[in-house]
Amino acid sequence: MSHESSSKPMYEQIFEALRDQIISHKYELGERIPSEKELGEAYNVSRITSKKALDMLTQEGYIVRKPGRGSFVSEQLDPEIISKGNAAAVGVKSRRDNEKLIIGVVMTDFGDSYGTGLIYGMEEASRQHGSYLILRRSLGEPEKEQEAIQDFLELGVDGMIIFPAQGEYFNAEILKLVISQYPFVLLDRHLKGVSASSISSDNIAAAKHMVHYLFELGHTHIALMTTPPQDTSAIEERIEGFIQAHAERGIVVDQSLWMDHITATLPTAFVSKNKEKEKENIKVHLQVHPEITALFAMEHNIAQLAYEAARELGLRIPEDLSIVCFDSPDYAGGFLFTHMRQNQEEMGRLAFENVLKLISGESVPSKILLETELIEGSSTGPVNKR
Repeated sequence: MSHESSSKPMYEQIFEALRDQIISHKYELGERIPSEKELGEAYNVSRITSKKALDMLTQEGYIVRKPGRGSFVSEQLDPEIISKGNAAAVGVKSRRDNEKLIIGVVMTDFGDSYGTGLIYGMEEASRQHGSYLILRRSLGEPEKEQEAIQDFLELGVDGMIIFPAQGEYFNAEILKLVISQYPFVLLDRHLKGVSASSISSDNIAAAKHMVHYLFELGHTHIALMTTPPQDTSAIEERIEGFIQAHAERGIVVDQSLWMDHITATLPTAFVSKNKEKEKENIKVHLQVHPEITALFAMEHNIAQLAYEAARELGLRIPEDLSIVCFDSPDYAGGFLFTHMRQNQEEMGRLAFENVLKLISGESVPSKILLETELIEGSSTGPVNKR
């Protein structure tokens, strides 16, 4: 499938295929052509999509639709159109020629701590370029991610921005986009072995910065707390930065202090029952490892669970235990964690603009890394040996 054809709506591709078959006399005047159901099965699309293709053929005068019988090549079709062959096809303009671009966005989820800023950046860029966004959440489930991509292709969006779900294997639909040279950009992470443009934070540098900050406060027994890495690039890079920072200071990484299977903060598991269970796991971990003086949380929600667990154990934050994380909402009245702030709006803006460049045939960098900023909050202080 070429870039030109794959970037068109499916109903338009079906319309053009049938039109060309009529022009080339595969279907003669008065002959029945495939039904909505038959086209849906042949092209693996919904009947809504195949109906739109047949409606376009009807509007252009190629077919007539007879209720209860089907669709037939118009017997009044102008012979001159048929004789022109492919030239006639060139003369039929795409429905989208004079319309604003529509970009589909597939995200795992979004909230105050992370994600909303990405949407702000994309929406503002779409406004500036006179384009539109359509958003679908996958909730971190590969099946829903795949369904969203397929729906967007069927709808006929001009390009996509995809925030991939965590997992060991990337979605096969993304590989199809790569093969067909479809214009899309990956957000927040990149996928191994996949040649696709991606925009994310410099996670290795950010993690190193945050760990060195804790070292300066005297912390050397630092527990890393994360969801299962599962070959998710952002998490793997932050772990790599964590390890590199220790190596640069000659401090041994003690993985027995880590909690690397926290699942309660994943989109589909973030409910009260799971959060309470996870807090109990954190309490046990802190009791088994009293030498821990600081927690390096992979995201704000994990930091919040750790904060609540520590407080329930009677530990003071930051006097007894310091906590750092990536991203922390700074709304009024909320507890601000010391964190690495990602430039979410810039990330979203660049993602949108790069998709537009790909649509126009321009090349874009395969990987863009943005700097982060350390924001000191109320969750960190000098080590206090208990």
